Amino acid sequence: MLLRIRPFPSFPPLSTSFHRRRFSASAHVTTAASSPTTPPPSPPPQSAPPLVKTALFIPPGVAQDEVSMDMVLPGSNIVIGPYAGDAKVKSVEFVKSSAKAKDCPRDPLRRPEFAVLGRSNVGKSSLINSLVRKKDVALTSKKPGKTQLINHFLINKSWYLVDLPGYGFAHAPRSAKTDWSAFTKGYFLNRDSLVSALLLIDSSVPPQQIDLDCANWLGRNNIGFTFVFTKCDKVRATKGRRSDDNLKKFQDLISNHYQEPPPWIMTSSVTGLGRDDLLLHMSQLRNYWDQEAV
Repeated sequence: MLLRIRPFPSFPPLSTSFHRRRFSASAHVTTAASSPTTPPPSPPPQSAPPLVKTALFIPPGVAQDEVSMDMVLPGSNIVIGPYAGDAKVKSVEFVKSSAKAKDCPRDPLRRPEFAVLGRSNVGKSSLINSLVRKKDVALTSKKPGKTQLINHFLINKSWYLVDLPGYGFAHAPRSAKTDWSAFTKGYFLNRDSLVSALLLIDSSVPPQQIDLDCANWLGRNNIGFTFVFTKCDKVRATKGRRSDDNLKKFQDLISNHYQEPPPWIMTSSVTGLGRDDLLLHMSQLRNYWDQEAV
């Protein structure tokens, strides 16, 4: 049986908004003393502001009423649950480059895999190199569309990172251009060991329709995914706007299409922001897959 971690199909517009986790606190007003001898009334006791749990990604093994603030990963909407485990990357091994989805390695041990995809020049190779803490595992280039193959990397001899070709590139040689629809989508529709996709979104630019289209396609095909916002260290000097402004705009857009918020996390391959937390999130999805998939 193929197990997808919390698939996210498209939904018609909803009133529920999908933002970064938010907190609300009730304001109180203290009245001035009516006379020097009359003490002001005591303010009502303050309590911790409640989490808006509808904006969070709650993983398997966690009940919604059990969620507390310290269970949410920083810079994300991801709750950590009992399936989270050892997230350290101890070894990485290149396994194979495949020109066609049908040529991807078939693992007799059926070890789980995570697919990394996004627009060309989104920082995909840099993120992979950051996750495994090696500079040259995935090829980085200033020319978008450099990755033309499906590349499998074995992590800790127990699970795979899969580097997929970027979509939306226009500078690759004509002979090397790939029909992303037939090539990469073929991979997604035929990998029974796929735990989840990591859909990379460039936070340094405004939301792109092609990213929303990709997310919608994954949702329609019941493929679980996590939005990974890249380049969150950048500030747009021309407009003075931080990358989290673009992130919020993107969240506002997808709030109209998802009944439950997909998991998302902010990252930077330059500063290391979100690296360890993303690996921890992946560990809980992977461990759930290992224990529950049949």
